[in-house]
Amino acid sequence: MDLHNLTPAAGSVKSNKRKGRGSGSGMGGTSTRGHKGAKSRSGYAHKIGFEGGQMPIQRRLPKFGFKNINKIEYKAINIDTLEILAQENQLSKIGIDDLRQAGFISKNQLVKILGRGKLTVKLDVEAHAFSKSAENAIVGAGGTAVKIS
Repeated sequence: MDLHNLTPAAGSVKSNKRKGRGSGSGMGGTSTRGHKGAKSRSGYAHKIGFEGGQMPIQRRLPKFGFKNINKIEYKAINIDTLEILAQENQLSKIGIDDLRQAGFISKNQLVKILGRGKLTVKLDVEAHAFSKSAENAIVGAGGTAVKIS
């Protein structure tokens, strides 16, 4: 076998339909384009979203809502989760790096501590935001809640 005698497998390559080459080809005359109209002419290109004069879907459907570009998205973590993390790893201080290593947050996420559950361990917690109930629970257990920016 050499490069000069390689051929594709039988039946894997088809020849193109030769449109507009006479009536004997079965594709002469209108060349499979139908009769008259813009679509039958050469150079036809429709605009994006054009539906033949019918009101297009992007104009039929109403606008809805908006995106607040100033919204700050936090990853919510409850204090019962912090307690489990502290007990498993014997931690007295939990920061963003500890949460990242435990797999609770990804690299660029901001963290807000929420107040679900009970905190029985004294913890020093660093996060971007705290709910009032979470902050009260942390301070009530003898720890500190430090906001980082």
